[in-house]
Amino acid sequence: MTYEIAIQKLSEIVEKLSSQSLPLSQATQLFEEGLDLIKFCNQQLKTTKGKILEIKQELDKLKLEESE
Repeated sequence: MTYEIAIQKLSEIVEKLSSQSLPLSQATQLFEEGLDLIKFCNQQLKTTKGKILEIKQELDKLKLEESE
């Protein structure tokens, strides 16, 4: 699953929970699924942030080498 697909699914869950009168068991299931999607998205963002920081450090090293 990609981040974008997870966000789309999460949006659909929020819409269902907001606009429909659902039985408690179904609402609970959707809520749990939403929580799993949030965890997944959060992990994807952390991973991406780490990669961006690594790339930035490499670019900073290159800039230092060029200025010497």
